[in-house]
Amino acid sequence: MRDRTRVAYPSARWVMSDPGRLIAFGLGSGLLRPASGTWGTLLAWLIWAVAAGAASDLAMSIFLALAFLYGCWACHRVGRELQVGDHVGIVWDEMVAFWLVLWLTPDTFYAQLLAFGLFRLFDIAKPPPIKYFDSKIKGGFGVMWDDIVAAAYALLVMAIVVRLGAFA
Repeated sequence: MRDRTRVAYPSARWVMSDPGRLIAFGLGSGLLRPASGTWGTLLAWLIWAVAAGAASDLAMSIFLALAFLYGCWACHRVGRELQVGDHVGIVWDEMVAFWLVLWLTPDTFYAQLLAFGLFRLFDIAKPPPIKYFDSKIKGGFGVMWDDIVAAAYALLVMAIVVRLGAFA
């Protein structure tokens, strides 16, 4: 696993001075330490709680696709600017992946809490093939992709839990 603790963080002024940086750093949540990815995921959950109920499934699928594509570009550009392929403060990947998880998770607090824990577990532990993708696929797509795979793991476990009747 890479040692991401020694990476220098940019200033809030630098992050806020450009829309791509602001998005890549999860609207600034990626500047919070420790556990920037967890802070970004928490912000994603808050945004979901406030805004997602108004969106249709079609609108949400379009939003997630566009957020993923924009994230590929923004994370690549910001990583290049920082000279760190996947800077620990870049958390847009966690946000988009967790929105995918929330979209497909039962709309209850406890289901979402379990989904949050599962997503963070898989994102941090990086079981195969997540670790492989994280090390081999570079650029913005690589930054975004390993979190989508972590989301798929979380969704698989959530589907089993739901099928067993835990949230009936």
